[in-house]
Amino acid sequence: MKKFVVLYIAQQSAQAQMAESSPEAAQEGMKAWMEWAGRAGDGIVDMGNPLGAGKEVTASGTSDTNTNVAGYGIVQADGLDGARALLEGHPHLMMPGASIQVYESLDLPGV
Repeated sequence: MKKFVVLYIAQQSAQAQMAESSPEAAQEGMKAWMEWAGRAGDGIVDMGNPLGAGKEVTASGTSDTNTNVAGYGIVQADGLDGARALLEGHPHLMMPGASIQVYESLDLPGV
């Protein structure tokens, strides 16, 4: 099995989404996520979390991030197609303009 990093992309930050969500909507959202998790089963390595504000660190300094990454997760599958299949019907995709990026986690040689 290979591991894949899943990045949840949204037009609105996770913090803003949570602040604007009613308790009932938040509960329905968590229900949808748990239903997806049940379908994905052992394919989930780490459910991940929403992400807050961040900083970009470069050799010349630090600045606020300007990204639409709202959260992350880690899944496992035999290949990229299998990882993609785990994300079919994912509740994150119900948000307008939302997408999911999937990246294979490569093993470091000699480690």
